[in-house]
Amino acid sequence: MSRNEMTSRQAKMEAFGRLLDIMDELREKCPWDAKQTTESLRPQTVEEVYELSDAILKGDDNEISKELGDVLLHIVFYSKIGAEKNKFDIVDVINRLCEKLIYRHPHVFGEREVADAAEVVRNWEELKTKEKDGNKRVLSGVPVTLPPLLKAYRMQDKARAVGFDWEKREQVWDKVAEELAEFRRELDAMREGEASSVERAEGELGDFLFSIVNAARLYDLNPDTALETTCAKFRKRFTYLEEHTIRQGRSLKDMTLAQMDAIWDEAKALEKEGKL
Repeated sequence: MSRNEMTSRQAKMEAFGRLLDIMDELREKCPWDAKQTTESLRPQTVEEVYELSDAILKGDDNEISKELGDVLLHIVFYSKIGAEKNKFDIVDVINRLCEKLIYRHPHVFGEREVADAAEVVRNWEELKTKEKDGNKRVLSGVPVTLPPLLKAYRMQDKARAVGFDWEKREQVWDKVAEELAEFRRELDAMREGEASSVERAEGELGDFLFSIVNAARLYDLNPDTALETTCAKFRKRFTYLEEHTIRQGRSLKDMTLAQMDAIWDEAKALEKEGKL
């Protein structure tokens, strides 16, 4: 290891030690930090992870660095609370992570050989069900509270890792067409007053959306990222439409759809030129 690498490692250890010292001080002397519990921190942790996700989608390295710090603070905070309860501390957290990484990478730390990244994923899922305190079922590692779009993607991805998947990705389109047809039949039944219900229509809609997520996964596309990008695009264009009408002293409610579409097309053109 070079001198620069030694200095870098030392700087990292000193920075982490400084963070632990600051956490100790905050927990002891700050009224707000002192009263926090794992339960009170949980909503903020979720928010911080979403803020990190936003920074990643924007490709803002400075923002990513800042948000990673906020997430790291929460890890240290939970570990401090765990230590106060004599349940676990930061050393337990790190050591369990290290042991898990070593166990699940036998092709790096052991003698197993792998052909490609796909085999690494299959081995990972297999080992998870075998390790002590691990997930004993394939889908047990998917959080119940995960947003539905991400949950669908992760469940499908985990099923794929144990071989439950289409033989050819093109086969998924027949399933997509089937689910769309069933959803439309349910909507038609509702419109015509036949025996149906909102619950049944939502069930068919869910099946259709699940199949779309499956198709995206098979083509190596992340549906959550795709939808987030579209939402950001819609927000930008609609904000342009709204601000354009405000500057003219008009209200969206008083405009026709054709008038709004014309301004919407302006926004699209400006966006294409990189001016929006």
